[in-house]
Amino acid sequence: MTPRGGGGGGGGGGGGSGVEPPLFRQLLGRFATGVTVLTSRTPKGDPIGMTASSVASVSLDPPLILVSVDKTHDMHAALESGTHFVLNILSADQEALSRRFAAEEQDRFRGVSYRENDRGIVIEGVVAHIECEKRSAMAAGDHTVFLGLVVGGDVSDRRPLLYYRGGYAGLSR
Repeated sequence: MTPRGGGGGGGGGGGGSGVEPPLFRQLLGRFATGVTVLTSRTPKGDPIGMTASSVASVSLDPPLILVSVDKTHDMHAALESGTHFVLNILSADQEALSRRFAAEEQDRFRGVSYRENDRGIVIEGVVAHIECEKRSAMAAGDHTVFLGLVVGGDVSDRRPLLYYRGGYAGLSR
């Protein structure tokens, strides 16, 4: 879950190499983010998911979002070969799901309630899910940034799970 790698520009590092990873983590740890589980299918067709906090809106017209995935994670190959992915925005009561999909487990979906449609895997009980058609990918240090066209989704009135300063939080209102 915690951002990895350097490359964050500006003070504290030597030359063009950016700040050191501990400072980078500390700086970005002050940026509260929503918590998502990114889902797709492996090249073999098996369901795959990972906790992702490096997600951002890119454009309203067309509706584009991005997600950043570590090149060493098994999700990377799935997104490289796949055509669709889903971002499941976790609710405040889904911290255990975030931890499960962030861990090195073989079958992260075991016991998880989800449904599938033509565009991917939707986890039950989320704040919202965003269905995306992969449009492009760009190498970015030790990650790849995948750009997706939002082609569907749904929302609920649940409260979101947040990540801040290395831990989970929720909204008080």
